[in-house]
Amino acid sequence: MHRTVIDETPGFRLGDGAPRFSVRSASATAVTLVVVDADGRETRHALSRVDDTDRWAAGTPDVRPGDRYHLLVDGPDGPRHEFDPERPLLDPYARGIVPSTAGPDGGGPRWTSVVVDDAFDWGGVGKPDVPLDRAVVYEANVRTVTAANPDVPEHLRGTYAGVAHPSTIAHLRRIGVTTLELLPVHAFDTEAWLREAGRENAWGYNTLGFFAPHAAYASADARAAGASAVLREFKGMVRLLHEAGIQVLLDVVYNHTAEEGLGGPTSSLRGIDGAERYRWTEDGASYYDTTGCGNTLDTSVEATADLVVDSLRYWALEVQVDGFRFDLMAALARDAHHVFDPAHPLLERIRQHPDLQDVLVVAEPWDVGPDGWRTGAFGDGTSEWNDGFRNTVRQFWLTDVAEERRNGTPQAGIGRLAEALTGSRGTFGQERGPLASINFVTAHDGFTLLDLVSHDRKHNAANGEDGRDGSDDNRSFNHGIEGDTADRGVRAARGRSMRNLVGTLMLSAGVPMLTAGDERSRTQHGNNNAYVVSEDLTAVDWTDDEDAEAMTEAVAALARLRAAHPALRPTRFGVEGRETPGASRMAWYGPDGHPMTSEGWDQPIHRVVQYFVESTPEHEPFDRVLVVVHGSGRTRDLTLPERQDVLGYRLAWSSEKHRDHERLRPGGQVFTAYGPGIHVFEVA
Repeated sequence: MHRTVIDETPGFRLGDGAPRFSVRSASATAVTLVVVDADGRETRHALSRVDDTDRWAAGTPDVRPGDRYHLLVDGPDGPRHEFDPERPLLDPYARGIVPSTAGPDGGGPRWTSVVVDDAFDWGGVGKPDVPLDRAVVYEANVRTVTAANPDVPEHLRGTYAGVAHPSTIAHLRRIGVTTLELLPVHAFDTEAWLREAGRENAWGYNTLGFFAPHAAYASADARAAGASAVLREFKGMVRLLHEAGIQVLLDVVYNHTAEEGLGGPTSSLRGIDGAERYRWTEDGASYYDTTGCGNTLDTSVEATADLVVDSLRYWALEVQVDGFRFDLMAALARDAHHVFDPAHPLLERIRQHPDLQDVLVVAEPWDVGPDGWRTGAFGDGTSEWNDGFRNTVRQFWLTDVAEERRNGTPQAGIGRLAEALTGSRGTFGQERGPLASINFVTAHDGFTLLDLVSHDRKHNAANGEDGRDGSDDNRSFNHGIEGDTADRGVRAARGRSMRNLVGTLMLSAGVPMLTAGDERSRTQHGNNNAYVVSEDLTAVDWTDDEDAEAMTEAVAALARLRAAHPALRPTRFGVEGRETPGASRMAWYGPDGHPMTSEGWDQPIHRVVQYFVESTPEHEPFDRVLVVVHGSGRTRDLTLPERQDVLGYRLAWSSEKHRDHERLRPGGQVFTAYGPGIHVFEVA
C-alpha cells in the first residue's frame, strides 16, 4: 500500500490517531465545520484561531471517509469582504468534491466537500523515467479522447478508466507518445452565464478545488460509489499509464477560481478570505483581473502560494503524476503590485521544493494583463509553450504558400523556420537550451490540424458569442475550398500540408506536443474555440478511414525517426568553436548543395534549405541526419550536399508520397521536390 501524508497542510488529517481539520483565513471572526455522515446526521465543530495566525483548527474525532462537509465563515462587513455565516462553502483543500444533494433547485449550494479514503495499492509501479529530449507530449481531454472509441467499452468511454483502457494505451504507444497531458482534471464548474444559456464548459478551465479530481470524468460505477472511488479510478489510470511507460502531465489552473467576478458564485475562497486571496485594484473596488475570467488569485499572499505548492505536492506525491502545465502562468508570477517577476517567490518554491524535483514544469507563458506575453522569460527548470514556433511553422507552410499561389511570391524566406527547427535559441537563450521549448502547431484552443488546412476563417456560431470569441490570427489555408470537400486535388494538398506541419514539429529541436486526434484527422468543422461544444462535435473519430490511418502512420513513423536519431533532439545549444556534449553541430546548404549564402536565408524567392545535423555524443551513439525543406509550390531540382565524410543519403521519411526509400543516393545527385515538402535522409 502507498500512502503519503503531506504534513502541516490544511484540510482533514485522519491518519495520525488524532483527527483534525484546519483552514486558513486572515479576516474571519468565526469558522464552523459542518459534517454530515452517511445517515444524514449533522455535527458542528467550532474552529479556533491557532496562536494568533490565519489558521483555524479543531479536533474531529468522529469523521469518516464518505462524510460530506462544508464550512460556515463569518467576518467583517465592508469592501472586499463576502462573509455570510449561513452560506455553505467548499474546503479549499477538499480531496473530494461532488454535486450537492441540495442543489440549486432545492435552494442549496451546487457542490459539497467529501472526506476521502486515499489509500491505494500502487503495486510497486513507479514513475517512468523519460528523458526530456525523448518526450513526445499528447494533449487530450479526458472526455473527448475516448468518447467515440468503439474499442473502449461504452460504460468507460469519456472516463479516466477509458483513458487507461488497453486500446487507448496501445494507440498512444503506436504513435510514440511518452507523456499524456490532460486538460484540467481538478474539480471544475460551468460558468453561470453558460449554464443559463444551456451550455457546458467542456475544457475545465474553471476550477472549484485544487485537490479533488473532477468527478464527472469518472465512470458511473465510481461516481455512484462516492468520492473515494473516483479518486481510486484516477489513481488506477495513472498506474496503468505508468506501467505502459507513459507519463501523466496535468494542465492546472491556479490563476483564478470558478467564483468569477464580483457578484459571481461564492463557493469557497471568496467567502473564506476573499479580501486576501484575490488581486484587487488599488482602490479596492474591483478585482484586478489578468486572466479574463473575472478574478485572479494573488500569489504574492503566503496562504495562496502555499495552496498552490500544497496542491502540486499532493498530486505529485499522493497521486504520482509526473508534471504540470500551468495555465496562464504569467499570472502566478506577478508580485504584490501585479508586476511580472521571473524570480517570483512562488516560482522559486516550485523549482526548489524537494518534493517537486522530479516533476516536469511547463508554463503557458502569458496572461491577458499588462506586459502579459512572457515567452522565454521563465528561466531554468521550466519549459514553455512556444507560440513563436507555432506561428512560424504555420506561416511557412500555409499562409506563405497561399500567398505564393495568389501572387507568385511568398512573404518570407527560410530564416525564421530554421530558427524554429533548431530550438528557438533567440527566444530561450544559450543557457536554457532547446528543451525549454515546448513546440506545438495546434492545441486545444484553436483549429485542429485538419481544420487548419481546411478553413481560411473560424466558424464559431455554435459557441453563441456571435463570432466574437476565438482568434482571428490563425495563419491557416483552406487550399482553395472552405471546409469539407470531395475534391481529390484539394484533399491531397491538405494531406501534404498536414504532413509538412507535423513533420516540422517532430523533427525540430525541443519537445514536440501533439493535440489529441490530429493524427486521426479530427475536425471541429472550423470552430477554433470549442470550449462549450459537446463531444458530438469535438471527440476523436476512431472509425476506419484511409486518410486518418495514413496520417496516424505518418505520425508513428516520425516518432520512430525522432527516437532513433539523437541528432534531432539536442539537449544543449552548441557554441561556435567549442565541442558541447549533448549539442548538435549544424551545417546549412542551399538548393545547389553548396553552403547557404546570406541572401538565401531571408529572401522570399529562396525557400529551400538543407539542414545537415550531427550529434555530439553524450549518452547515445554518434548520429547524422540531413533534413531537406522545400517551401514552394513549384517543382525544383535540389542537389544533395557533397561531403568527404558522407558515402550517401538514404531517404527515411518524406511528406511526399511514393518516394524511393531504399537506394543510397550519393552527394551531388539531384533530388526533385515536386511541391512544398520536408524530407529526411539518414546519412551513410
